[in-house]
Amino acid sequence: MNKAACIKTGAVNADHPRCSRRPGPPEVTRSPYLARRGALAAGLSAALFAAAPAPALADAPGNLPGFKKELKKRPRKIPAEKYSEFPGVEGLRVYDISEGAGDAVQEGQRIVVHYDLKFNSVTIASSRIGAGVAGGEPYGMDVGQFGRPGGCFLKGMDLGVRGMRVGGQRSLLVSPELGFGSKQVGEVPPNSTLTLDLELLTIKKSAQGYRVKIVEG
Repeated sequence: MNKAACIKTGAVNADHPRCSRRPGPPEVTRSPYLARRGALAAGLSAALFAAAPAPALADAPGNLPGFKKELKKRPRKIPAEKYSEFPGVEGLRVYDISEGAGDAVQEGQRIVVHYDLKFNSVTIASSRIGAGVAGGEPYGMDVGQFGRPGGCFLKGMDLGVRGMRVGGQRSLLVSPELGFGSKQVGEVPPNSTLTLDLELLTIKKSAQGYRVKIVEG
């Protein structure tokens, strides 16, 4: 049987070199766990940033002290007993992974951070995740402006960044009162404690700067 006959009749002789078919690529299946995890992150991001304040202004990220575009290894899960009470803030616990250097963050300053927000060890929102090899974009915010234009989306973040220094990394345990409260956000149940990991990239004391693309989930 020649090749033309194979095509015309649709017959296939596996032993004939002109008629044998090459095996196609294997089918890729997605586990139910990964599908659920992706749905959780997508649902939360949509609900979370639908009511988020307008993007803040900040320095151009490529020129920021402490800015590292390459992806970094995530720190291992920190045992709860390692956290201590955040000074003067009820419902917020803190663990400093690294201290950083320079001046400390204060209310009224404009800062740029990377963050990972987690529920039950699952990352539900992150500035590090984005399309492209280099990952996401940093997040700009005005300290002390929670719930207002330029402020961040989580009260625990607004309070928890204070005292950080450029290059420092911090992990926070955020109580429901400083998180989403009694509201259901995506698949995060009401009255849930959240984990928020932060890396401070820069502190900007001036009101002038370049726009930074704000990650939205």
